[in-house]
Amino acid sequence: MEYAIIAAGEGSRLKMDGVDHPKPMVTLQGVKLIDLLIRQFIEASASAIHIIINEQSPELDKHLALAKFPVPVDVIRKTTPSSLHSFHELLLQHPTLHECCLATTDTVFLAGEFKRFIEAFQTNPAIDAMMAVTTYIDDESPLYVSVDAENTIHAFSGIPIGNPEYVSGGIYCLRRNAIDSVHSALNKGMSRMRNFQQHLIDQGLAVAAFPFSKIIDIDHLKDIKTAESFLMEHQHKALFETTHGK
Repeated sequence: MEYAIIAAGEGSRLKMDGVDHPKPMVTLQGVKLIDLLIRQFIEASASAIHIIINEQSPELDKHLALAKFPVPVDVIRKTTPSSLHSFHELLLQHPTLHECCLATTDTVFLAGEFKRFIEAFQTNPAIDAMMAVTTYIDDESPLYVSVDAENTIHAFSGIPIGNPEYVSGGIYCLRRNAIDSVHSALNKGMSRMRNFQQHLIDQGLAVAAFPFSKIIDIDHLKDIKTAESFLMEHQHKALFETTHGK
C-alpha cells in the first residue's frame, strides 16, 4: 500500500513556545518526527511514500533530499491554505492512487497498533475508509466520533458523542471512493480534514473506526514531553514483558 504525509503546516503554536525548527524536524528521543513517521510506514510494508511540504521549509526540504530510504519517497513542494487542500494537491500529483494511508507529520502513536490498524483495513475490503480513533483526549479542539458496536462510524462532532468518547486520531486509510470525495468536499467549500471526514458519512460511504490506546498531536512544547514519556513507557513495558517471558 502507498502512504502519504501532510507536512505543509507552519507549526505556529510550536514557534510561539520557542521551537525554532519546522514541526516535522522536531525530535522525539533523538528521532525527527518526519523520520519516525516514515520509518513506521516502511515497517508497515509501504510500497511508496508521498510527502507534501510547504515552499517555506528549506530545512525540511534539504533533509528529505539528503535522506536515504529503502522505498520511493517523493516530495511535493506546495504552499496550501489547509490540510485538505494539501491532500488534494497530493492527489493531483498522483491521480492513479486508488488506496492509501494518510497522516499528518505531528501524529505520534505506537508502531504495533499502527500495523494492526493497517491489517484491519486491508482485510476489510467492504469499507471505503478506516479512521484511527482514541479515548485519549488532549487537544484544544477534539473531533468526537460516534461509533457503534461493530466500529462503524455514524457521525463526527465538535462536542462529545457516544460511549466510549472516541476522538479522531488524524490517521486515515482510504480507498478510491473516499479519495474521490476529496474533490467534492473542496467543491462544497470545505478546507479541513475534520469536515472531510463528516463528508464521507454524508456521502453514504462505509467508514470504520480502529481504536488506538493513545495518539498524541505535537502542537505545543508540552506535547513533545508527553509523547516522549508515552513512547518510553511503552518501551519499558515491552522490555519488562520480554525479560519476564510474557
